[in-house]
Amino acid sequence: MLQPSTQHSEITSQSVPGRAWLMLALATLGFALNFWAWALLSPLGPRFKDSLDLSSFQQSLLVAVPVVVGSLGRIPVGALTDRFGGRVMFPLVSAATIVPVLYLGLAGHSSLTALLVGGFLLGIGGTAFAVGVPFTSAWFPPERRGLAIGIFGAGMGGTAISALTTVKLVDAYGMANPFLVTAAVLAVYAVVAALLLRDAPGRTVPAESLGHRMAATCKLGITWQASALYAVAFGGYVAFSVYLPTYLKTGYGLTQADAANRMAGFVLLAVAMRPMGGWLSDRLGPVKVLAGSLAVVLAGALAQSPTPALMPVGTIAFLAMAAALGAGSGAVFALVAFLSPANKVGSVTGMVGAAGGLGGFLPPLVMGTLYGSFGSYAIGLILLAAVAAAALAFTGTGLSHAVSRRATAHSH
Repeated sequence: MLQPSTQHSEITSQSVPGRAWLMLALATLGFALNFWAWALLSPLGPRFKDSLDLSSFQQSLLVAVPVVVGSLGRIPVGALTDRFGGRVMFPLVSAATIVPVLYLGLAGHSSLTALLVGGFLLGIGGTAFAVGVPFTSAWFPPERRGLAIGIFGAGMGGTAISALTTVKLVDAYGMANPFLVTAAVLAVYAVVAALLLRDAPGRTVPAESLGHRMAATCKLGITWQASALYAVAFGGYVAFSVYLPTYLKTGYGLTQADAANRMAGFVLLAVAMRPMGGWLSDRLGPVKVLAGSLAVVLAGALAQSPTPALMPVGTIAFLAMAAALGAGSGAVFALVAFLSPANKVGSVTGMVGAAGGLGGFLPPLVMGTLYGSFGSYAIGLILLAAVAAAALAFTGTGLSHAVSRRATAHSH
């Protein structure tokens, strides 16, 4: 079983205070609400394509912009969380996300340029992930962190809230409504978080400058190993969660509402499996969990590449990939929590989280471009299978050897 590098928190294996579970619940809620805001444009992509006469590439760009900004923003936000703590950063990120949400709802949906500007700023919501991982990690002992961070990671289900409600609210009450509702909920959460959140006792605060800490983080092997794997696991989840409504509408002729509901099912299964991936990693080790997850993604992508009938083959392939991507994402951060130095968990999380989000930025653009050129999604899914195969090979060789060396070093 993996052992962590030196930790300085007062939370020990014999002591998980009740407050830790309250902090985990509040962090998970904050993550879910910010991800709800982050994903507001995705279900409306087909509608904007029709109303603004967008090309496939423009539609893909529209839903991908918040992803890349939210991903790159995790790097400084993770480092700032190491310095200032989640008690400061969670309310700050939540309050900042309200601004683009209101802009998009009230004024920013009339042109592609306005939507891209709003989507760029909406990326702030995606940075909440880099706040929650170090915040949660500090509250739990090493042998419980996989489960705790897996539970926190289930907050990515906020994208399902968007998928299930956005189109319905627009149809019933107009374009501004889902944005106004989300802004109001974020405002309430920002106040609650400011009042109730507390950082873990004995939290390690880094003394070095931001630049020095980022340079040190880049030298850690775990940073690059976890980044590569998270780009596949979480990147695959993000890519499907933002592009699946378009894929199902174009490839199978589903209505916008039906496609959004099916995407929500994909998201909910991935969300449910993320804590399971963390829990299994605490018991079996993250390498085995990652290897199994990547093998399922490889098989699912190959099965879906010829666009088989949606029932049963297509549905089974997508649900299998959803479960595998969720479990794999949980396993990556079990690895991060165990092997990152205590005062660099936020910085490592920021970089790994950025890699995961960037992994979700490119596939929608590739899929839109390929479909526009060839009228088929087959090549895109074959590329996913090839990437999963490469990640599986790395997990079984380079990562396995690195984990074994770390475990041996900590046992002496």
